[in-house]
Amino acid sequence: MGIGLDELGYHEKLYILAFDHRGSFEKMVGDVDRVPGAKTLIWEGFQRAVELGAPKASAGVLVDGQYGPTVAREAKAGGYKLAMPVEKSGQNEFDFEYGEQFGEKIEEFDPDFSKVLVRYNPEGDKAMNERQLGKLRRLSEWLHEHHRKYLFELLVPAEPEQLEKVGGDADRYDTELRPELMMEAILQLQNGGVEADIWKIEGIDDREACREIAQLVRREGRERVSCVVLGRGASDAKVDEWLRAGAGLDGYVGFAIGRSIFGESVKAYAGGDGFDRDAAVDKIARNYLRFIEVYEGAPAPA
Repeated sequence: MGIGLDELGYHEKLYILAFDHRGSFEKMVGDVDRVPGAKTLIWEGFQRAVELGAPKASAGVLVDGQYGPTVAREAKAGGYKLAMPVEKSGQNEFDFEYGEQFGEKIEEFDPDFSKVLVRYNPEGDKAMNERQLGKLRRLSEWLHEHHRKYLFELLVPAEPEQLEKVGGDADRYDTELRPELMMEAILQLQNGGVEADIWKIEGIDDREACREIAQLVRREGRERVSCVVLGRGASDAKVDEWLRAGAGLDGYVGFAIGRSIFGESVKAYAGGDGFDRDAAVDKIARNYLRFIEVYEGAPAPA
C-alpha cells in the first residue's frame, strides 16, 4: 500500500465550508476581478458562524490559491482546518493545476488537507480512468511520504447507457445506480494505489448505502479512513436528507458544503446595487450553522 495504516485516515468531526470553485465562480460573479472579494465575503460569513457558536475545532474551509490566497493564509493563521484543491478547474479528466510543481504549491500554503475533485465512472472511458489513476496514485504517494492528508472528492457522472437504463431520469440514476457505481469506483481506486484519508461523497438518500460505503473505505485495515457528505449545490431539503443519511454512522465525520451555503449571498454580491454586506455575511453564517445542526441532530444509528 506504500503507507502505514496507522497514519492513514482522519476521524475527528469536520465541517467544511467549500468555496474553492474557480471557473463556476467566475460565471457566478461575472467579473474575474471581483472573485477574490466574493471569497472574502464567504470567509467573513464563516468567521461569524464561529462567533455564533460553530465548533472551532471542527470548522474548516476549502479555498483555492488562485482567488483565495489571503483567505487560505488567514484561515491557517487563525487555527482553522484548511483544505486546498490540487486539480485544474473545470476539467472532465483530472490533471494537476500546477503540473510538476504540485508539491511545491502544497508546501507553500501548508493545508491540513489536499483535495482533488475527480470524475470517475468505473464503466466509463477505460483509457481515461487509467490515466487519472496514475496521476492520483502519484499524488497519494507524495502526500503520504510527506505526512499529509488526502481529501478525495469522487463524482460519478452517468454514462449515456446508464442514463438510458433509468429512462433518462437523473434522480433515478442517483438513487438506483450511483451508490453501486461509487463503491466500484472506490474499489478500483484503492486497488490502483490511491489511498484517500477522507472520501468526499456525493449525497446518498439511503442510510444503508452510506453504511456500505463507510465500511468499504475502511476495508482491510483502513480503520481511520472517513467520509464527508458534499452538497452539490442542491436545495436545503435535499442536502438535509443526505446529511441525515450519513450522520451518526461509523465512518462519517461531517460534510463539505459550498453553494448551498453561500450561493444566494454571492449572487447578491454580484448584483451590486443595494447589496447589504452584513445581511449577506449573516446569511452565510446561519446557513453553515444550520447544516451543522442538521448533521448533529440526526438520530443515532439503531
